[in-house]
Amino acid sequence: MTSSLRSVCVFCGSRPGINPSYAAAARDVGGLIAQHDWRLVYGAGDVGLMGEVARAAQTAGALSLGVIPVHLMAREQGKRDLTTLIITENMHERKKVMFMNSDAIVVMPGGAGSLDEFFEVLTWAQIGLHSKPIFLLNTEDYWEPLMFLIDHVIEQGFADASLRGHFVVVNDAYELTAGLLAAFE
Repeated sequence: MTSSLRSVCVFCGSRPGINPSYAAAARDVGGLIAQHDWRLVYGAGDVGLMGEVARAAQTAGALSLGVIPVHLMAREQGKRDLTTLIITENMHERKKVMFMNSDAIVVMPGGAGSLDEFFEVLTWAQIGLHSKPIFLLNTEDYWEPLMFLIDHVIEQGFADASLRGHFVVVNDAYELTAGLLAAFE
């Protein structure tokens, strides 16, 4: 985190989910990124929660870096009006570029892709490859089953209790803002 421009990577669903609170939270996150003059780093989609967070960030004046693999350009309707759009060959490159260009990670509700992204950055933190803050945005208790699973993994001896210390669960954009501001001090 050496640059004065802070970048917040948002991992989230390419679908909106069934609860309108998820889209509202995505818009809140996009707005808070812009409000604090941070840059949005995300998966470059113009659909689902990805589209919501990007449109909110852009509308409020944030810089945006979108990263999308070539095979998802049509499916996720790759957003071409971003400050910077990077098209990668595959998902592995996408995650690497997003991670390398961010100072903090926010994981919003999403599906298998969001879980994959969360567990990859969590694993990297666990084995000491980075110390970037990771936030789980627990909109409407979306991540409660995941917290139960992580606690189960710890209780069954497959991870040390310190695993829970590598991420912070926040319930809304206000808690997220406070966490990001503290991390960026």
